[in-house]
Amino acid sequence: MTNIQDIFKKSNVAVITGGASGIGLAAAKYFAGRGMSVAIADLGGDRLAHAADELKAIAGEENVMAVETDVAVKESLEALERTVLQRFGRVHVLMNNAGIGPETSIFSPQANWDHIFAVNLMGVINGTRTFGPKMLSHGEPGLIINTGSKQGITTPPGNPAYNISKSGVKVFTEALEHELRNIEGGKISAHLLIPGFVFTGLTKGDRSEKPAAAWTPEQTVDFMVESLERGDFYILCPDNDVARPVDERRMAWAAGDIIENRPPLSRWHKDYAEKFKAYLEQK
Repeated sequence: MTNIQDIFKKSNVAVITGGASGIGLAAAKYFAGRGMSVAIADLGGDRLAHAADELKAIAGEENVMAVETDVAVKESLEALERTVLQRFGRVHVLMNNAGIGPETSIFSPQANWDHIFAVNLMGVINGTRTFGPKMLSHGEPGLIINTGSKQGITTPPGNPAYNISKSGVKVFTEALEHELRNIEGGKISAHLLIPGFVFTGLTKGDRSEKPAAAWTPEQTVDFMVESLERGDFYILCPDNDVARPVDERRMAWAAGDIIENRPPLSRWHKDYAEKFKAYLEQK
């Protein structure tokens, strides 16, 4: 198992998509604070520039770059890689974090489905496939961290396009880690970040203040780092409302729908709601 202190160190390089706010910006600040050179990629020029200024105050202007990038477009990710390599030479940490969550239903407009898949799923796949080969070839230890979601595991009713995209991120990252660990001499590992309720632009809605149940992005990144130090692949984050044992039972129940031949999403089925409640309360 690689010591992450050999990765999160001065002169090493981190690239974070969705890095202008939320978990991405909190991660970028952590990496900058460790002396790493940091490249953040996002949309929104002013927001991106402001985030870059915050990072430069931590790491110095020479160690920070901000690149307008649309992760839904493969060519944009390829341009990002060329720009980063030209400036910093190599990449040690890739955090495919950019994500969107507009509401969908099964029969909502095709454009909504296409956009969510392009950003949440193909952005992760193409980001990995673009940066991964050169990360492997430079021969130094590194990480690829992909941001998933609990909704990609328990797949609750509502917003199916989002759930499917995040389920795809889980499956892709599992396959990625399997392949990476079987590359002789390879020093890159993959990890799946599974946030809890985090107060970010994606989740805040009309709220201006963080709900008591939510974690901050900084808490999430601290937990991520602690998990990486243990060598965890699944970085299953709690929050102030849901502890890990509850998440574990919800996930086990979801898998049990197949094993027990229950109706899909039986947690929300009228004939199983009380059974699930009793299961959740078991000691």
